[in-house]
Amino acid sequence: MSTEQASRGARKLRKGIVVSKMGAKSVKVAVSYRERHPLYGKVVTRTKNYHAHDEADTAKVGDVVTIMETRPLSATKRWRVVK
Repeated sequence: MSTEQASRGARKLRKGIVVSKMGAKSVKVAVSYRERHPLYGKVVTRTKNYHAHDEADTAKVGDVVTIMETRPLSATKRWRVVK
């Protein structure tokens, strides 16, 4: 993380897999996490999809990427690809 990004405050980071290229500089990233079911106690894997901005347009389907929370860039994009 560069000093410019660190000075903006703590932003959320997520690591996930690119599941779709949605056009120029846009990707859909699936982030999986595990949580305990509130009633039954079983550990369940959940997946959430994020729309992310890929400025360099280098991410391909299947790549593991890190995304960072940012200001709204479009109607659905609130994240950007960091690496």
